[in-house]
Amino acid sequence: MENKYYVVEVNATRVQDVNKAVMNDDTDRLGVDDAMTGPFNFKTTTMAKSPVVKSNIGQRRGHKYKHSSISHQIFLEPPPRAPLALPNSLPIPTFKECRASMSKEQKTRFWWSVCHMFVAAYTLWSAHGSLAMTALSHLILFDSLGALLCVSVDVLSNFEVWKRSSVRHPFGLERAEVLAGFAMCVLLLFMGMDLISHNLQHFLESSGHEPHHSHAHERVSVGSVDVTALLAISSTLISAIGLKNHGRIGKAMRFGYIESLPSVLSNPSHFLTLSCSTLLLLLPLVSVRLYNWLDVLLSSTIAISMCVIGVRLVKTLGSMLLMSYSGPGVKDVIRDIEADPSVFGVDDARFWQVHYGLCMANLKLRVSGSEESIIRLRERISSLIRNRLGGGYGSGGQRWEVSLQFTIEKS
Repeated sequence: MENKYYVVEVNATRVQDVNKAVMNDDTDRLGVDDAMTGPFNFKTTTMAKSPVVKSNIGQRRGHKYKHSSISHQIFLEPPPRAPLALPNSLPIPTFKECRASMSKEQKTRFWWSVCHMFVAAYTLWSAHGSLAMTALSHLILFDSLGALLCVSVDVLSNFEVWKRSSVRHPFGLERAEVLAGFAMCVLLLFMGMDLISHNLQHFLESSGHEPHHSHAHERVSVGSVDVTALLAISSTLISAIGLKNHGRIGKAMRFGYIESLPSVLSNPSHFLTLSCSTLLLLLPLVSVRLYNWLDVLLSSTIAISMCVIGVRLVKTLGSMLLMSYSGPGVKDVIRDIEADPSVFGVDDARFWQVHYGLCMANLKLRVSGSEESIIRLRERISSLIRNRLGGGYGSGGQRWEVSLQFTIEKS
């Protein structure tokens, strides 16, 4: 089908004549045909039949700028970006994968932690109304949960996601151990408060008030050996030595009074459980009347100690979850850094702990000196922080990563 294009042409001269005639009422000057047909003379003209080529001048779209010969000098290609050193995320193992990855030693340790829980249940069942034995069962339950947590951490360390950093988990999954320990410490605190309320209830009953429940306090015969106390001592020692139970929690929270004791007794949880079990082992050697007083006194002491340890652990692990450092020695380290002759001042100093094994220090200093002296100052400050706060290399303390930013002052 052919395309035709028509153009209308207007005779400008005749339009002017018609306008003059209308203004002067001089219609005689116009022809009759003109008066009949009107002032416009339309003439049709046939143009070329070929289609008009559309011009793109001044109508380029934005996505064509890149292909323009001129734009190559303006819009340059971005330089190739290196891939991220950290993966976006790593697969988290399921329970089936964890069970398949367990070694023979890990399976043995897992079943022992289950047996430790049965010891706690047996201790509670054999308490026979003894407040001290009930408190001991709570301590053994806390130890058994710690043993199970140690095994879980050991199994999860078989996978790459536990220690390797990623965008989703910058410090791996090791902070999950801190969260689980925090939950255990809250449980310990509530168990201690429950024992305190139980002791108060027992005190009110012994004062003449009518008891809600009967508490028949039975004990082992005089001169006999309390098998439950022996079982508690042996299970605590096996978990402490074999599973390193509460090892990381003990390093995070240190008591100055028992820190000089052997490795097992320097842990406050082990010290409390073993001392309570030993005293219960010796109680059958005393008289019945003295036994009742010692039972209440020992139970109250254990309950208060559980609350004190629980509060201390909740504070320590809570600050760790909030990415802060609550350990001692920070003020001494900053004082020693400011005493260095090359340091004009410390603008900012932040110390924070990620998990049990990793701490970080970020300092911003104003210094002066040559390039070599600044390098030596950097090494000296890093060594000072690691030795003072981490215990030095090879001591088994926390690993410190130190980041220093220097502002050079003109001397």
